[in-house]
Amino acid sequence: MAYREGIYVGYRHHDKRDIAPLFPFGFGLSFTSFEWGEPKASSAVMGTDGVSVALTVTNTGERAGSDLVQLYVRPLGTSVDRPDKELRAFVKVRLDPGQSADVHLSVTPRDLSYFDVDAKAFIAPAGNYELLVAANTSEAHRAIPISLTKDYVAPVAK
Repeated sequence: MAYREGIYVGYRHHDKRDIAPLFPFGFGLSFTSFEWGEPKASSAVMGTDGVSVALTVTNTGERAGSDLVQLYVRPLGTSVDRPDKELRAFVKVRLDPGQSADVHLSVTPRDLSYFDVDAKAFIAPAGNYELLVAANTSEAHRAIPISLTKDYVAPVAK
């Protein structure tokens, strides 16, 4: 049996084929409700140290519960066949009723990259990207534009 789906499995397949699953990747049920503050990026330009995103999550319900904050990366204007978005960071936070917590997620140039088989390296071309702060693959709360000013190339060790 030959597997020919390549990188398009799971939520990447759903995005590529425009399929709306009943329970998208990252979806979770809770017996409480949460409110997310406005996510803020540490910079609009990614350097070698990367970019961090911070937001406040508040349990607005009457019961303790957990929420999952996910960070996806979306390349913009790429000539390489890539998924629409890729999960790069996530944080699960457990909160009592009325409690808030600051959530921090970080990405680096490596997180923007794809693997180039011919070059045997992870490559992130300089250009524009979006960081999607989401509850799951179907519910992006905010798209934060960032730019990578210098090509990132990381050869794989032999």
